[in-house]
Amino acid sequence: MDGTLFQLIDDVTPKNLKQAMQQAIEIEIATIPVYLYTYYSINRTPNQDDLATQILKDFKLTQSSVEDPIPDNILTEMANELALEIVVFANKAGALILSVAVEEMLHMSLSSNIKNALGKYGGLPDLVGKTPKVWPAYLPGHVPAFPINRAKLTLDQLHAFLLIETPLPFNNNMAEKGDVIEYQTIGQYYGKIIDCIQNDLSDSDFNPDAPQLISGRGYYAQNNIDTVYYNKKHEAQFTNANDSGGLIHVVNRASAVAAMNEIVEQGEGATHKTPAGKKITGNHLTPDGQVVCPIAPLGKKGTNTNDYDDKDKKELSHFDKFLEVYCGIYKINHGLNEQLGTKDFDFTKYFVKDLPTNPMTTDYPEDIQKLSTLTNSIYTYIFVMAEACYKTGGHKQYEIFMFGIHKSMIWILNSLCESMSGMSYRDANGMLQTVSATLEDYDFALSSSPKSQIIELAAIAKAANPSLSEGVIANINDLPDVPIESYLVKDNTGIL
Repeated sequence: MDGTLFQLIDDVTPKNLKQAMQQAIEIEIATIPVYLYTYYSINRTPNQDDLATQILKDFKLTQSSVEDPIPDNILTEMANELALEIVVFANKAGALILSVAVEEMLHMSLSSNIKNALGKYGGLPDLVGKTPKVWPAYLPGHVPAFPINRAKLTLDQLHAFLLIETPLPFNNNMAEKGDVIEYQTIGQYYGKIIDCIQNDLSDSDFNPDAPQLISGRGYYAQNNIDTVYYNKKHEAQFTNANDSGGLIHVVNRASAVAAMNEIVEQGEGATHKTPAGKKITGNHLTPDGQVVCPIAPLGKKGTNTNDYDDKDKKELSHFDKFLEVYCGIYKINHGLNEQLGTKDFDFTKYFVKDLPTNPMTTDYPEDIQKLSTLTNSIYTYIFVMAEACYKTGGHKQYEIFMFGIHKSMIWILNSLCESMSGMSYRDANGMLQTVSATLEDYDFALSSSPKSQIIELAAIAKAANPSLSEGVIANINDLPDVPIESYLVKDNTGIL
């Protein structure tokens, strides 16, 4: 992620294809801790009655210095309406952001499938230890460079998300970071790889027997309980569509290109063209990278044609999911400030936790450090297990993914991150500071298996934080035992 593994290259060729695929993998990995961090800053289930009470108090305070204040009965009605809107919006924002994070894991897997299938032009994907170590971080190779942070949900954070996923190039005056293959959009970068695969390789260059994560085994589910939200009528809304794509077994050029196109279309939106064959893109980003909110709600007449990533137009692209959250916040705040006669009233304070920006485990007091270290070890173990899936197949691969990665992501990491985001401590000056999971790579020792080290870290964290769930401890004990050293794994045999 710091660019040291890459050299500055203008184009993708068979000679640098292995490097290009690794860079693609690291682009996807870079987004995962960022999206997850922001997701965990959202309280998706605020209490509506409590909200209405607090909002009314705040509304009345805004009117204390207004020449012609809004009557209390109208303020009460406004507070009740906003409370309901927040209950729906908070859940929706969380579902949309998590649905993108889930698909970034899918994109990491698709890129890894391609790299592992490329024979002499590829090789085993390198997934462990690739989370950015310095924050703000930068997408390797993106021109212009722009900072991305682990930060709570704000318009600035969503703006960075839109710059990551944009289908349109933009410009600014920031310096480029790292020596890598340059690109202006992720789609443009993948286009370079597609051109190389189509024009410079043959189907015989692919190894279809190399272990991959493929469909038909239940590894990837488009929706789970945390990527669903409910509208005001309490109707379930699914953020991912069944026809938007999934895992692809890469065996030749066509399947490799299909995997690449899926990554691009899920991020930027499906490719639409005019009758003359010109690609149509939306105009929700200005040339200098500023956001333009659509006049109509997304999906309605008057919005761009790049909103969806599936043929049935049921799932928004990553860009438009973030655009919907961004513009939702902007429009609600704009309307409230007009009604109240204020300038800076921000309704997100009622459902967004005040988490620190780019925290490190070493920032915390000793007891919280131990819990943060445990959380980071689980986060890192997900990548250890994912990497192991490309070194083995059959039942062992299934066990690692279904009983390791799924359990780690859905039950263990989720529980630990939620617990940490509700904690706080007093600093040396007596000021109250909030806590969040830091999502850093953990350096496992080579003297024992990662699982045995995680079990030990869990015992240490539990002793320092007695409220740590016994369910988390039990789930850790049930994880598969996967070695970190590649020489301990027998390639293509199906056994570890």
